Amino acid sequence: MIEGLLSGLMALTDPANLLLLVGGCMLGTFIGMMPGLGPVTAVSLLIPVTYGLGPSGAMILLAAVYYGAMFGGSTASVLINAPGESSSVPTTFDGYPLAKSGHAGKALALCAWGSFVGGTIATILLMVAAPTLSAWAVGFQGSEYFALMVLGLTAVAAFTDEGGVMKALLTTVLGLMLATMGTDIADGVERYTFGIADLSDGLSFVLLAMAAFALSEALMAALHNAKLSEEAKAAARGKIGSLKLSAAEVRDVAPTAVRSSIIGFIVGVLPGAGATIAAFMSYAVERNLARGPAREMFGKGSLRGITAPETANNAAAGGAYVPLLTLGIPGSGTTAVILGALITLGVQPGPQLYTQHSEVFWAVVASMYIGNLILLVINLPLIPYIARTLAIPETMLVPLILFFCLIGVYLVSFNPFDLWLMLALALVCVILRLVDYPMAPLLLGFVLGKLMEENLRRALNVHDGSFAFLWERPVTLALMLVSVGCILAPVIGRLRR
Repeated sequence: MIEGLLSGLMALTDPANLLLLVGGCMLGTFIGMMPGLGPVTAVSLLIPVTYGLGPSGAMILLAAVYYGAMFGGSTASVLINAPGESSSVPTTFDGYPLAKSGHAGKALALCAWGSFVGGTIATILLMVAAPTLSAWAVGFQGSEYFALMVLGLTAVAAFTDEGGVMKALLTTVLGLMLATMGTDIADGVERYTFGIADLSDGLSFVLLAMAAFALSEALMAALHNAKLSEEAKAAARGKIGSLKLSAAEVRDVAPTAVRSSIIGFIVGVLPGAGATIAAFMSYAVERNLARGPAREMFGKGSLRGITAPETANNAAAGGAYVPLLTLGIPGSGTTAVILGALITLGVQPGPQLYTQHSEVFWAVVASMYIGNLILLVINLPLIPYIARTLAIPETMLVPLILFFCLIGVYLVSFNPFDLWLMLALALVCVILRLVDYPMAPLLLGFVLGKLMEENLRRALNVHDGSFAFLWERPVTLALMLVSVGCILAPVIGRLRR
């Protein structure tokens, strides 16, 4: 383990990798704090850039953008009560009231320190948990991999908002359908191409990721035509107050940070759960543990109420890498995008990653250690200046996102057809988002679709075309039963109520 970590640190001594790490942290922080633009959008925008990099450099960049966006998501929550992404929603409960009382600097400093602690603890737990899980899963066959993919897709249902289970499952199925387009690898037969030669190779992952997240987000922002609030104008003037925390305040929030880090990491490991569940859960735990005046402060500017979600959502970002790197199952929408990028670069996440591409794994772990420190150094002194970027009007932000989306997709294929296809898919995604269909399951289904098909065929070949493999192997049966439980859990909960 120590040797692996040292090899990862050696990879960061390369000036190019170090530049990718610092640049990814800064870019992720900037995109993360823009209301409505979360880590998924940030990572999606950077995917075309990774095509000119090696696997280690690409993962360092994407990981830095990911936890940089998680780090920056709190700024808009505290200053203008507009979360950068859903996992920062609980931060608004106490961060914004504290900012209104003239202590925005203290709230932002707590967010920065909480994010640093959560990210660091998650990285240590990732370093310990991932090799153990990889060693356990290295004996998996095609049937177990197929069951894992099914679990990754059905877990979406268990962690969807009330009433959104069927919508999440439908968008997952749509993603699976899109994954079947193109030439069948086994038989060499074109499927669902409608006679269009440009679709013979299937849909590009970059194209779908850009359409579903970055481009549709820009179009949604244009539809909403958001105006600058008075709070955003105040943030632009840098009126945030002191960043100092007293020793008593540090002692008060320290246990919260540790507890929330562990909760966040565990929830992040669960496929489909993600940072949003972790943030809300840790906030609820801290509120229930508080007594007397401390409990009454929740919702009015509690320091624990800020520390808990910010620590948990960054720890969950680290935890999401455990199923991604060791089992090949994304733990969140963002890691689904990263999974697709890895596959495109020729690296298959899963039990073999730790042995066959150990340099990629340890480069990610080392970059998380150093990246969290870089984020702390960047954010604390620059908070008054970074806050001013919140005043960038939509009329400037939307065209920039449109430009990067179009250029990014075109530079990958140099095919104008892809631009028209991306625009058409983005319009479909906008319609789906207007009626509250989630986009993460769509991308999850697309990314896992081809892997599911490949492993299903492998399992069927081993068992002479029989589906008996679903119950003959104990691990496969257990995973399938858990998948069924994930689908039934929301239904049972609703029936009980």
